[in-house]
Amino acid sequence: MKMGSEGRLSESYGEIEELHERLKCARTNIPDPTVKGRLNILLFQGPSIYDAWFSATSNQVAQVLLTLPTSFAQLGYASGVALQLFYGIVGCWACYMISWLYIEYRTRMEREGHSFKTHVIQWFEVLDGLLGKKWKYVGLAFNCVYLLFAAITQLIACGSNIYLVNDGLNKREWTYIFGACCLVTIWIPSFRNYRLWSVFGLITITYTSWYMTVSALVYGQAPGATHDGPNSLVLYFTGATNILYTFGSHAATVEIMHAMYRPVKFKYVYLFATLYIFTLTIPSSMAIYWSFGDALLENSNALSLLPKSTARDVAVLLMIIHQFVTVGFAVTPLYFVWEKILGVHQENNMLLRASCRVPIILLIWFLAIAFPFFGSINSVLGCLLVTFSVYIIPCLAHMVYFCNSSIRAPSVEKPPFFLPSWTGVYVVNTFVIWWMVAVGIGFGGWASITTFIKQIWDFGVFNACYQCLQTS
Repeated sequence: MKMGSEGRLSESYGEIEELHERLKCARTNIPDPTVKGRLNILLFQGPSIYDAWFSATSNQVAQVLLTLPTSFAQLGYASGVALQLFYGIVGCWACYMISWLYIEYRTRMEREGHSFKTHVIQWFEVLDGLLGKKWKYVGLAFNCVYLLFAAITQLIACGSNIYLVNDGLNKREWTYIFGACCLVTIWIPSFRNYRLWSVFGLITITYTSWYMTVSALVYGQAPGATHDGPNSLVLYFTGATNILYTFGSHAATVEIMHAMYRPVKFKYVYLFATLYIFTLTIPSSMAIYWSFGDALLENSNALSLLPKSTARDVAVLLMIIHQFVTVGFAVTPLYFVWEKILGVHQENNMLLRASCRVPIILLIWFLAIAFPFFGSINSVLGCLLVTFSVYIIPCLAHMVYFCNSSIRAPSVEKPPFFLPSWTGVYVVNTFVIWWMVAVGIGFGGWASITTFIKQIWDFGVFNACYQCLQTS
């Protein structure tokens, strides 16, 4: 009888949670009848499933869109397309594991009477609640370092892109300016306030990708363009790891889910976000590689190879807006962690919270100036951090937590229709873990670190204008 009531509660949890969230918002966010209040709700209050889709899609691919054509030069057409599809599917699976564990944790906590009115649940807290302190610290370390460097690469890319429009300042000087602009992210309370930014993010990335595709086809093949890839193991696995990084951008999954009325639906949100991203990344990568070929091996920013025009300048400016938004997506979970360490996370005083966040963005700013190699940083991120943070740890945590049949029986989520047994779920998780260890960390780590060290020797740290024709 107990199991029956438990099962009914599990099955209706999504509807109960949605009602709970709507009632909470009605109590705590009393609508402001003024025009200003209505605009604020329309533009900045985003707890719906559609807002989550905008956030997930905008966050999934940013400056890496500009480096994917280089990955095709390293991999060739066949491997480039195949690995995008493969890592997209694997990314959806890993994100599904994260969302499953989040719902399991939140269900347990709310049944015990815990309220999350002013507290944002994060991935390391899910691991702590379900598996204990050791898992918490491992998850916290990998996620924080990954998000830190993800924010750094976005900031580096801002300086790299604006230089294409205005080379009056070198890339390092532009990074100074955009680092200062990114200070405004300290004022964004949570992912529920990203509605306007995430919509902008989707519009900008869509325009940029289709501009790259159409412009490359109109431009035609550059004189002497060759397509020799893949021509070395180092380049091949560097490119493969960059694609792994592209579809491993779900380190902020829990924070985005927590902002939703109904987080149980996020597994579908991320799937449709990935399908949309395929329509942007595959055509643009293939078109740019067809047009410029192996010249991409010498320049990791695809926009820099396209002829200067008003349309390209618009693409550059829109891409900068997108990268600015993505800095916010990456740094906001770090702000939450830092607030919890300082004990100010549940404070209503936003001025206090914003002041405490400043050291985080200053650290990101400094590191972006020191290491301006955003193409190779993506690959290093993929092999050393993304593999663990958003692939291995979620899959392994799911296997460990549900190893006992007494835990599996009352699970809120059940195995998907295409894998109706728990054995099937374990088989997929095992495959993902071993693939990431062997290919992502092993071969990918060797290739990416080799490339990164070579670029440090070639260009040095604090380079004023990395990959510029002429250094200012």
